[in-house]
Amino acid sequence: MSPLPHRILVVVFSILFGGSGTACAPPPTPVVERNLEKVKQEREPDKLVARGKAFAQMGDLTRAEQYFVSALEQGADADEVLPLLLRTCIESGRFRVAIDHARHGLKTHPNNSALRFLLGSLLQAVGEYREAIEQFERVVASNPEHADAHYALATIARDYLGDLMRADIHFREYLRLNPKGPYADEARNSLLQSVP
Repeated sequence: MSPLPHRILVVVFSILFGGSGTACAPPPTPVVERNLEKVKQEREPDKLVARGKAFAQMGDLTRAEQYFVSALEQGADADEVLPLLLRTCIESGRFRVAIDHARHGLKTHPNNSALRFLLGSLLQAVGEYREAIEQFERVVASNPEHADAHYALATIARDYLGDLMRADIHFREYLRLNPKGPYADEARNSLLQSVP
């Protein structure tokens, strides 16, 4: 089975961090280097964030990413800026860059379950299933009631590991936590022995 489609990651991100997506546009032309110089010269985190948001809304996601990274380097509030940065990377299809930013964010906020779940989803999308499992298991360890993490573990176990027993355990837990959830029908149909 192929990795998660780009749209699913955008939806996952929107669910976790709220808000609507920004417009996507082709990568900017070689003017990027000149823009990088402007970003480096700017020092006020609030201005950097504002410019990043403006460029994201215009669809210049590469420049938006540069401003968000610079804002973080200048001491901007990571709780505000990291979700913007991750959304920008995801919407531009730069999943591996988003993975790097998420890992860096978890170094300072290791208990952020939403960020860890997003990292797991990104890893799953790029086919890094073992690492994705590790992240989802850490989410479940810190928050056993996280239904979507159980669902993610179940689908990886079923689709990529071929471990139907492990998948069954997580599908059942998903159904216990979210019996009418968006994946309830799939979870029920994937059980080794059906439940009412």
